[in-house]
Amino acid sequence: MRRALAALAAAVVVAAQAMLPAAAQSVAAGTGASIRALDRLSGELTDFDLRAGAQVSLDRLNIALVECRYPVDNPAGDAFAFLLIDDADSGSRLFEGWMVASSPALNPFDHMRYDVWVIRCTSS
Repeated sequence: MRRALAALAAAVVVAAQAMLPAAAQSVAAGTGASIRALDRLSGELTDFDLRAGAQVSLDRLNIALVECRYPVDNPAGDAFAFLLIDDADSGSRLFEGWMVASSPALNPFDHMRYDVWVIRCTSS
């Protein structure tokens, strides 16, 4: 167990160091984001564009985009978006936080049926 925790801690440190140069870059806010969702039971992928401040319903999920940012020097590069994901039936918050397009496993949406991740920011 300690070996697994040490490996996890090392992975987090490496990931944080890899992100330091990106944090030093100037970023711009997009007007929205492209989001992809996977229904693990049916295998169905759903792509949708969501504007900042808007919300979309996907079966039992309500997905809201608060903000999407991207590096100014590389608009097609590493987008990161702040998402709110709620259970439509209970109204409980299932996820609140930043997702990084190139590394969705850094802060994943952990759900037994659905995977949701950011593809890119949109600016039009």
